[in-house]
Amino acid sequence: TWGTTGYGYNAGMVSEALPDAPVDSWALLLDPATAEQLAGCGLSILDAPTEVFGIVMAYLGKDPLSNETSDVELFEEHMLKLRPSIKYFHSSQNINDLANGEICVSMGWSGDMLIARDRASEADNGIEVNYVIPKEGAVVWVDNLAIPADAPHPENAHLFINYLMEPEVIAAVSNYVFYANGNAASMEFVDDEVKSDPAIYPPEAVKANLFPDLADDRKFTRALTRAWTTIKTGK
Repeated sequence: TWGTTGYGYNAGMVSEALPDAPVDSWALLLDPATAEQLAGCGLSILDAPTEVFGIVMAYLGKDPLSNETSDVELFEEHMLKLRPSIKYFHSSQNINDLANGEICVSMGWSGDMLIARDRASEADNGIEVNYVIPKEGAVVWVDNLAIPADAPHPENAHLFINYLMEPEVIAAVSNYVFYANGNAASMEFVDDEVKSDPAIYPPEAVKANLFPDLADDRKFTRALTRAWTTIKTGK
């Protein structure tokens, strides 16, 4: 399966706090001035430094695939301006918090943000959650299955993977978790509301603006790890 890293937002809370909010842009979450205005209703960032780095670089008009430590310095500088407005850094708490109105904007993985949207809808609590793939671009990611080199039954693992990639089976996965899948033959079995949702299956123009989260070299990784610690602690 595959998806994107964008943001979910509470339409009512954001509109009330900021009537002219830029709800098509990373500026909603990454512009320090905008974030300060929305801080009262709660902002969250994924605890995923490499993804956040690429997203911030894209927002700043830089190369999201950069491996330059000088860009890590730029990233840290920008995030520290933003830090006072961020409620927390977490990669799963945002689902319930967004659905319950505990936060109003959250960077998140597409499927998680759509689960938050549906939980709010099912709870009939008056909360409308929208998911956005911002115009500046976003991370595209792929969930994989891997077989350990010393697995005792690799043949069974291959059988299981082959089973999952059967069109009807992987379509059922997409219908349940709201993640796109990599089997074109599955589309006839994917629910219309899933395959027609641009948040799940983005149009070509949007896909052209997505970028991967690639592996980094050790020097860059060390620099980013130090910067991320500084950013999360705010000091």
